[in-house]
Amino acid sequence: MLTFLTAVVGLGQAGAVEPLHPVPSPRQLAWHRLRTYAFVHFGPNTFTGEEWGHGTERPETFHPRRLDCRQWVRTFQRAGLKGVIITAKHHDGFCLWPSKFSSHTVAQSRWRRGKGDVLRDLSEACRAEGLKFGVYLSPWDRNHPTYGSPQYNDVFVSMLREVLTGYGPVFEVWFDGANGEGPNGKRQVYDWPRFVQTVRECQPEAVIFSDAGPDVRWVGNEQGFASDPNWATLNRERFEPGKADQNELTLGHEGGKDWVPAECDVSIRPGWFWRASEDGKVKSLEDLMSIYYGSVGQGASLLLNVPPNADGRISEPDVARLVEFRKRLDAEFSKPLRPIRVFGESVPGYEAENVTDEREESFGASSQARNGSVELELTKGSAFNRVALAEPVQLGQRVRRFQIDIWDGAAWREIYVGDTIGPHRILRLARQETDRVRVSVLDARDRPLLSEVRLFLAPPAKV
Repeated sequence: MLTFLTAVVGLGQAGAVEPLHPVPSPRQLAWHRLRTYAFVHFGPNTFTGEEWGHGTERPETFHPRRLDCRQWVRTFQRAGLKGVIITAKHHDGFCLWPSKFSSHTVAQSRWRRGKGDVLRDLSEACRAEGLKFGVYLSPWDRNHPTYGSPQYNDVFVSMLREVLTGYGPVFEVWFDGANGEGPNGKRQVYDWPRFVQTVRECQPEAVIFSDAGPDVRWVGNEQGFASDPNWATLNRERFEPGKADQNELTLGHEGGKDWVPAECDVSIRPGWFWRASEDGKVKSLEDLMSIYYGSVGQGASLLLNVPPNADGRISEPDVARLVEFRKRLDAEFSKPLRPIRVFGESVPGYEAENVTDEREESFGASSQARNGSVELELTKGSAFNRVALAEPVQLGQRVRRFQIDIWDGAAWREIYVGDTIGPHRILRLARQETDRVRVSVLDARDRPLLSEVRLFLAPPAKV
């Protein structure tokens, strides 16, 4: 049996395992811990039925008579989502806050007689209920008269500063690379370095998303699925927003120079904005579970879009599905198996049990240069069908390939082989009965480290 050592260490501590660069920044580590959070597409499109507004919609179109951001946030909280990102400005240019740099905002609408501010309502609701607050500002603007000129970059930076200094802490700023024609028929040359610098100045703890990062990358599809392998590293200089190879974004780059992990965005409905005609088309519970295992289970984070309706509330079909989703996840991970002991030759002070102690700061370190294994002894007849694995990514991502075996009474039997692990890997397997489980790292870029090996027995899904 290959040796697997464990240690409770931190970066910079004497005797610590050396990191394999690149490694995540503190803001990226905080983001990794969230795993799931909500997306909210809301604006004039909610009332017109459009996906991409034209910028010619009258501000009076926006009139949510019963807007209740507390209801949104409480719904997301019940679903176990840790934050919410709202479309503060979509491609149509309509601002959900009373911007001083546009005449196409809530201040020109009938809603609350022009005195409303959706960002204020939502940020306050997030603080009250303990959720993270994030914003999406599209640089494309199909309404602003300066779009297509150098002056517009000044306008967009001013809008960013309004949003990022006026509503408290922001955990993620979401950009896309959409760049179409403005009202004058021109396209804009975006000043991305300046946009990024503005975020860094105003919200240094916020991660920045785009298909090129710099902190979080698009997974390359809008179905909510990552891949195996899924590397959190990327050669970022090869991409810019709106001009990135989708296949490369899905896989990442093994040995990439930058830490740019994947985020999976997907809508609970066919469209991103609410339509009454889609009330009966909310994704099924099984669809959401498949998305969860295909995103979070593959080491990515899940950004689940749940659009408010024209009243300004999350519709009942969406609320009901989210509650079901949370109940299923709770049921699937409510029965962790407690091993009798964890095998692995050790050096004094390095206990193998740390891979099952549920502490983020502890991890196992193989005595081998590129492989290693850890074995869990269970009570006789134990059953499981879920496996949760993790690497201590504060020291980099290392595992290229791993295998899970069970002891059948006479020999080891392989039940799963996979590629990357990363910050979290969750496997949905057929029911297995055994008293010994072995997790082996078959190949790694450097000395393998594991921070989590846990087994669960999920109940059969109700039909």
